[in-house]
Amino acid sequence: MRIGWLGGIVASLLTLAATAERNDVKDDARFKQDRFALIVYNDMPAEGTIEERYREIADANFTVVLVSGDEATMRKKMDVCQKLGMAAITLQLDETPANYMEHPACWGYGVRDEPGVKDFPDLAPIIDEIHAKRPGRLGLINLFPSYAAPWAQLGAETYEEYVRLFMEQVDVDVLSMDHYPRFRPGEPDTRDAYCADLDVMRRHSLKKGIPFWNCFNVMPYGPHTDPTEAQMRWQMHASVAYGARGLIYFCYVTPNGRGPGGIFEFPKGGAVITAEGLRTRHYEQGKRLNRALKNLGPTLMKLTSTKVIRITPDDEPKEKLAGTPLVDLLREGYDPRYDVLVGVFKHEDDRRAVFLMNYHFAYTQWPTVVFDVPAGEVVEVSQETGGEVPLLDDSPELDGMQLSLDAGQGRLFLLPAKE
Repeated sequence: MRIGWLGGIVASLLTLAATAERNDVKDDARFKQDRFALIVYNDMPAEGTIEERYREIADANFTVVLVSGDEATMRKKMDVCQKLGMAAITLQLDETPANYMEHPACWGYGVRDEPGVKDFPDLAPIIDEIHAKRPGRLGLINLFPSYAAPWAQLGAETYEEYVRLFMEQVDVDVLSMDHYPRFRPGEPDTRDAYCADLDVMRRHSLKKGIPFWNCFNVMPYGPHTDPTEAQMRWQMHASVAYGARGLIYFCYVTPNGRGPGGIFEFPKGGAVITAEGLRTRHYEQGKRLNRALKNLGPTLMKLTSTKVIRITPDDEPKEKLAGTPLVDLLREGYDPRYDVLVGVFKHEDDRRAVFLMNYHFAYTQWPTVVFDVPAGEVVEVSQETGGEVPLLDDSPELDGMQLSLDAGQGRLFLLPAKE
């Protein structure tokens, strides 16, 4: 329902007043993220003990678990998280903040999944109460993607308006959404829409000075095919290019149930772990992908996004890259034109950073990169160790600096501060 102009003015004034009051929240009452978040959603299969199953999660390089169950079960899970060096977010969706659990491993509480604009006034006081009664804890609210129905689900005409209204009305410490791009052959490619949503998250999180997370798909369900490792990596690394500081796996354990209308949405057992407790191929795939991002994590947590550039095969790279640390992408005559995503960042020590990602999820790319400083002044953050290593030429017999990018892969480079 649309309100009249007078009602709109009143609503705006009330929003401004509420925002001013929330801005008085003391800094130590707000959640502060201390590591890159690689997050398990749907945590326990039908078989196994908490200790063995959570050790399996930690061994796959996850850093955070959304824990579910009754209070005693969640407390046991958080005890194990603390033992294994993981953080926990409890799912207490029907509770009030006064009843939210406290524990050294607890980052906070899952409050709501996919609210519409009509729900925002009810969510705002919950987050305010968490700040007051559970200082330093997170109230996690996960938003719809842009392909949700504008008025029936979002409650707004555009996705931009939906997220803007949320940020104006609800004082969260982390912005989060889910979006599952389609990779089904013969159907429209929806990856650009995924990136558009990431850009909305990026801009609004930067404006408020909070991190953003996003939930991505790792299993076959409904209209979605089972992603390959490269398609998983593409989703994860695209999020990093836009500055995400957390990634939520949908799902870790395969859901066992029917969706709306009795449709069996998850018939193939294809998440990281089956409902019966068996590892799928996504376990080792996720372990590898998580390890790389876990190693990049300490550096990623020190970066602030300044720009994201998509270079399509129809673009001239030098024109699109003007004003960034990456000056040009050259190619041999037999190479196809490049299709890449470039995230540009500023390090907290004033150095500059570039995350160069292969936009293809089925093909490698070998760009010849030109930075605005000599190659000897550029370092790469190693996905094997997390350390800074000299930039190496992947094809030293060719002219220029050659970089190899696997399908959907991004690589992170640091450059000196600009004088």
